[in-house]
Amino acid sequence: KRYLSKLSGPLLDRIDINVNIQPLEYQNFKENEKIETSKQIKERVEKAIKMQRERYANMDILYNSELTPKLIERYCKLDKWVGVGGHFVNYGLTARTYTRILKVARTIADLEGNMKITAKNIAEAIQYRFVN
Repeated sequence: KRYLSKLSGPLLDRIDINVNIQPLEYQNFKENEKIETSKQIKERVEKAIKMQRERYANMDILYNSELTPKLIERYCKLDKWVGVGGHFVNYGLTARTYTRILKVARTIADLEGNMKITAKNIAEAIQYRFVN
């Protein structure tokens, strides 16, 4: 977070994902916890890429990161009960930040195989945006 405070707001608006990873202690591992293998992750990512390529087949884009504001309206459909407006106030979002969060949430939904973006997807995308 220290390095982020040195960046200006407009520059920070152009960073889609910021993840701070802390090392795990041995005692934090659980014996019975189901862990996704690299092969399973690869298959899930390939499926999401396929979804995006099919979705944008007749367009000049391949990935969610390339969505224009007009295409965001079309392809970043939220579940009816997902309220995003409060996040503008709570997090002081700019329009650019909001669209980047929607693109990341669209990708998270694709990784889960969802056609619509859920509140969980929005929350995860915001978490990647405002990590401590």
